[in-house]
Amino acid sequence: MLIATRLVTVLLVSSTLALAQSASPDVLFRQGVQAFFDAKPKESVAAFDQLISLQPNAKPELWQRGLSLYYTGEFKRGREQFEVHQTVNGNDVENAAWHFLCIAKDEGVEAARKVFIPIEGDSRIPMRQVHELFAGKGSAEAVLKAAEEGEGERLRNHRCYAHLYLGLYFEATGDDAKAKEHMLKAAKDFAMDHYMGRVAQVHVKLRGWDE
Repeated sequence: MLIATRLVTVLLVSSTLALAQSASPDVLFRQGVQAFFDAKPKESVAAFDQLISLQPNAKPELWQRGLSLYYTGEFKRGREQFEVHQTVNGNDVENAAWHFLCIAKDEGVEAARKVFIPIEGDSRIPMRQVHELFAGKGSAEAVLKAAEEGEGERLRNHRCYAHLYLGLYFEATGDDAKAKEHMLKAAKDFAMDHYMGRVAQVHVKLRGWDE
């Protein structure tokens, strides 16, 4: 029975790999994204890696791969992905934040701050305050205060981003209680259906906080 089960598993894996090898970059990108949304970061990374093997010049654009690598615990590869993405997207606080997160998980917060990527020109709310927090110059209170601008869906979106990055920050700094509190707010109280909103939902699922 065990041998038969292993054989079926091998056949399924072989079939999956064959399909991936025959897929186009666009199909592989969609597979990578969907696997991540399904809280399967390893499968997501595999699809993105296959995409890069077919189309190497696509790698700098694949920040989504960096997120998947973070959740597989491949922090050095994640760091490298965000560094190469910085070459094509130089004004994005989120890229600097995820680069920080990978290094903080791998080498510690102080090491991450020493190479924290300076960003100018990201006017999205509350990204300036998020950048200051990660740099060690701001506060969670400032992030939350900045997020209280606008109304309706706009306000909800600001709050989602604020709590997402606060949750990630507190996880990196070792405060699991605050990390959970903020991430649940991003994933549930202020849930959004865009990519980063889905990141919060994947995060709580992978951490077992959605039960």
